[in-house]
Amino acid sequence: MAARKPTRQTISFGQEVTRLRQEAGLSRLELAKRAAVSRSYIAQVENGTTRCRQEFAVRLDEALGTGTTLRDAWDDILKSSAHPKFFTDYSEAESTAALLRAYHETFVYGLLQTQRYARVLLPADSTYEGRMRRQQALRSEPAPTICVVIGEAVLLREVGGPDIMREQLEFLLEVSQWENVSLQIAPTAYYRGISGSFDLATQPTGEELLYQETSTGGVTSSDRDDILHIVTAFSTLQAKALSSDASREFIRKVIEERWTSR
Repeated sequence: MAARKPTRQTISFGQEVTRLRQEAGLSRLELAKRAAVSRSYIAQVENGTTRCRQEFAVRLDEALGTGTTLRDAWDDILKSSAHPKFFTDYSEAESTAALLRAYHETFVYGLLQTQRYARVLLPADSTYEGRMRRQQALRSEPAPTICVVIGEAVLLREVGGPDIMREQLEFLLEVSQWENVSLQIAPTAYYRGISGSFDLATQPTGEELLYQETSTGGVTSSDRDDILHIVTAFSTLQAKALSSDASREFIRKVIEERWTSR
């Protein structure tokens, strides 16, 4: 991942985070614990070396008890920055993309999560509502082409209980039949070039934004080398994953054998 240089906008936002943290009498470590991230990530935000997502600004407001101060600052400083709109926040890129490609190995791809499954993962109203807003991309006109590969373990990892898992997997079966969706299951294995979940949004103009999950929430990149690496790895992953038909059969088998009461 290419290192991100501070910009006038990220530095300005970071200074506001620092000011509010200091006014609250908190160290970076204390704020990190409240926001459930690492101290180093707080340092990156404050130093302007990373462009956090809007939902993280909301989490900081909650951790600092500052209402919507940082959410508003994110809108004023980062969203309106000199960078193209699709770059400021992955959800913005997602909502206007013509092509969405994703690999997820821990949980179901966010755009394909049912409400009950998402609510278990996102108990805070703000983040849950943000996830539901993201799913509006599925109903946009024209609808984007969506190519998703989900790791086998995702289907077996219990989230919320058998009823929720059965409902979630049945929904995956439904969306796998949509004309604009390609859904494949990747058997548990080593796949060259892939070290974690990622999302890639391609705009009608050809511009692309990559989002990769990390232990601190995730990073975005429009670097061509990063994107070429992911596109190449994703193509190989698709070739080695189960076919669409075989994936549906696998999902049905998991529903029957693991998530159906007898």
